[in-house]
Amino acid sequence: MSRTYRVPAISSASLALCLTLTTGCGTSGPADSASMQVWALEDAAVNEIVEQGIDAHNESQEVPAELVTFVNDAYKQRLQVALGSPNTPDVFFNWGGGNLAEYTSQGQVYDMTQDLDDNPEFRDAFLPSVLDVARIDGSYYGVPLLGVQPVVMYYNKPVLDSAGLEPPETYDDLLEAVETLKEQGTTPITLPGAQGWTQLMWFSYLVDRIGGPEVFQAIADQEEGSWNDPAVVQALEMCQELVELGAFGPNFSSIDYDNGSASALLATGESAMFLMGSWDLAQQMENNPEFVENDELGYTSFPVLEEGAGEPNAIVGNPSNFFSINETSTHTDAAVDFLVETMASDEYVDELIDAGQVPAVEGIEEELQQSDHAAFAAFTHQLVSQAPTFTQSWDQALPPAEAEAMLTNLQLVFLEDLTPEEFAQEMEELR
Repeated sequence: MSRTYRVPAISSASLALCLTLTTGCGTSGPADSASMQVWALEDAAVNEIVEQGIDAHNESQEVPAELVTFVNDAYKQRLQVALGSPNTPDVFFNWGGGNLAEYTSQGQVYDMTQDLDDNPEFRDAFLPSVLDVARIDGSYYGVPLLGVQPVVMYYNKPVLDSAGLEPPETYDDLLEAVETLKEQGTTPITLPGAQGWTQLMWFSYLVDRIGGPEVFQAIADQEEGSWNDPAVVQALEMCQELVELGAFGPNFSSIDYDNGSASALLATGESAMFLMGSWDLAQQMENNPEFVENDELGYTSFPVLEEGAGEPNAIVGNPSNFFSINETSTHTDAAVDFLVETMASDEYVDELIDAGQVPAVEGIEEELQQSDHAAFAAFTHQLVSQAPTFTQSWDQALPPAEAEAMLTNLQLVFLEDLTPEEFAQEMEELR
């Protein structure tokens, strides 16, 4: 999902990580010509694993690597500027899709196709549908080195139990749960509305449930009139209906995801449900471990819209996150070695599984069952395996300018400052 607005403080875990490196986290200085910079998002669990990979790389390679992390909202804009300047990374985290395609069109990303051909066991270990997210015009410009990240519905088990509710299986179930929870004085659903990408999860799921994945595919393909599709307008109307029902509480527009407050609302029982990516398990493990350890965190798929044309098992989210190599890097060989040899090791995959992620690789069912978070890993694996389609987060699949406008306008829709019809028309006029 897109994170393009503000820069909150660095977490204590990331700060501790910074102290082990020779450059400060989030700094903007040029890469040391004698070292290789790896840029990534702040994620305490994942960064620890990446750091271990860096340590292993540095023990055996002449060119040392160092990790520089950025908070969500700052990263995409920072990367876009950096790739066209001297202050640039050698290896960089990305979501594939539209952003990566734009970078490749500007000659800013190294073509890894030959390297993958030279290492077929490495290439063929990945789920093809996920690896292909980094395939542009027949060439590969990145590899999926983090887990699959579908968007799921989390819920607080004790809160639903006390309200006499089951996790909603259908959209009608969801609406009924909203009314029941409101009567009990509980915010039905956490929504970090300070960031448009959190609202996009609702919008994109509803579009898919109403009209199927073809609706967004037409938008991504820049087909004339695609933003005016009836499924788009209806989905936005349903989003506004949820706002009017009080599903998200009165202050959703001031809640921020990056500072952990949204996840805490679910963990403390102030809210009952939370639509968020699978990465939120790591957030809860880091900041609210007892909530996870006491088996109070539940999860399920997005509710089925019984009258919709979309497939009930379809999912949206991030098929994976990717690492790509800067075309202008002076350490291309070292970067390839880092990705192909160090960061794809069995140890790295095992560490991802231990962190609650489901790597985008084949044949890991047994390992998932042996992990500390086997239930969530198995749920995620089954969700992805059974999904007829896995639509990439819209703000990653669309060109950056269109994605930014979409997120801005989407926030206005949720604030009811823009009608669904006005949203559709404004997006269509951007073409």
